Amino acid sequence: MVTGSKWEDAVARQKAHALTVMDKSVPARLQRLSKLKEAIKRSEPELLQALRLDLNKSETEAYMTEIGIVYSEISHTMRHLKRWAKPKKVKTALTHAGSRGVIIREPYGTVLIIAPWNYPFQLVMSPLVGAIAGGNTAVIKPSELSPHVSAVIAGIVSGLFPPEEVMTAEGGVEVSTALLEQPFDYIFFTGSTAVGKAVMEAAAKRLIPVTLELGGKSPCVVHRDADLKLAAKRILFGKLTNAGQTCIAPDYLLVHQEVKGRLLDELKAAAVRFYGDQPLSNPDYGRIINKRHFDRLVRLLQDGTIVHGGQYDEDALKIAPTFIEIADWESPVMQEEIFGPIMPILAYSSADEVVDAVTARPKPLAFYLFTGDRDVEKELLHRIPFGGGCVNDTLMHIATPYLPFGGVGESGMGGYHGESSFQTFTHAKSVLKQTTAFDFAFRYPSARNGLRWLKKVMK
Repeated sequence: MVTGSKWEDAVARQKAHALTVMDKSVPARLQRLSKLKEAIKRSEPELLQALRLDLNKSETEAYMTEIGIVYSEISHTMRHLKRWAKPKKVKTALTHAGSRGVIIREPYGTVLIIAPWNYPFQLVMSPLVGAIAGGNTAVIKPSELSPHVSAVIAGIVSGLFPPEEVMTAEGGVEVSTALLEQPFDYIFFTGSTAVGKAVMEAAAKRLIPVTLELGGKSPCVVHRDADLKLAAKRILFGKLTNAGQTCIAPDYLLVHQEVKGRLLDELKAAAVRFYGDQPLSNPDYGRIINKRHFDRLVRLLQDGTIVHGGQYDEDALKIAPTFIEIADWESPVMQEEIFGPIMPILAYSSADEVVDAVTARPKPLAFYLFTGDRDVEKELLHRIPFGGGCVNDTLMHIATPYLPFGGVGESGMGGYHGESSFQTFTHAKSVLKQTTAFDFAFRYPSARNGLRWLKKVMK
């Protein structure tokens, strides 16, 4: 691990090496990705244990949301990278007759990837796949709040890459602060909106482009015609994965008043099916990352009327799946992203009411809608701005490499996954190759009737 003033030298070495890496062929990038996948496979047992220690993730959840999704991302990228990286020919305008235009995707150079603690492996490795595919060097900064996973990542990276190509920066806020003072060519940050603003401020001082994957209060709307039993299962899947510590978890429920009671019954039944009558004793039920976040969530339990759950275990840092009926939008639990297994429930009577309520607040990272009514679906999807989402499901839009993932407004900027990752970590360089066989004289100041010809071709 590099510390203190040495970061300047470490980044300088990476930037110098980037010039060499940028010249390497696509096959060389594919070889790196293949070796990365093999190294992860070898480290799977240690990684599963680390995820259990840091967040009490079950083997199934850890594989699905952390490891398997990275394998899929690498495999998809390796299948398509040659096509993505191929220079793209574009059409020629009338004013450019005889020329040829091409777009070349080139690496930015040296990139910084800062990851959060809630998905401490996936949210390091997924952007790293894009950075490698784009031909960049990279410094990755795992979260200090998930130290066991951070250590496994450091071991994988140090055993696979020379530090001038990819290196891990372990440590706390002081390391992140020191890194943000370095002249990176690109910064990719995943975390809270508050910290995202600080990252963007630091990047702005050097005009470094950024991708910010943030969060917010993502609504889940259940219309009166929804399949309530299926909706309850899929909503709880999204809410309780990682004990609710997911940036795209459904933050609160907006339920049509005609089906509110019935949906609540289905939610209660689904919670018991998932984790039993005593979820705090279930060994596969996730825990809150630390005492500070746990105490914040316990305070939110005091808000509204608890209609299911509400139990918690301070020693185990666990909070039971909890549904809270609240009276209005001014309730404290509606003033911040919950990031835990607590679900506030509000009722609505019309689609207009949903649109007005959601659009009166910052644009959410995710939006979920349960309905079979195509008109309601069309109206809400077109009138409500959000980063991404699902109809009749939750979370699953993040798991396909064919859909770019990212936020809008306070929930973030930029996107990644699949080809979008490759585009994020490369610059689209435009090149025009002009003919020397002939020349258009009317473009020059001395041209006779130049303006008349310009008006003919430029209209």
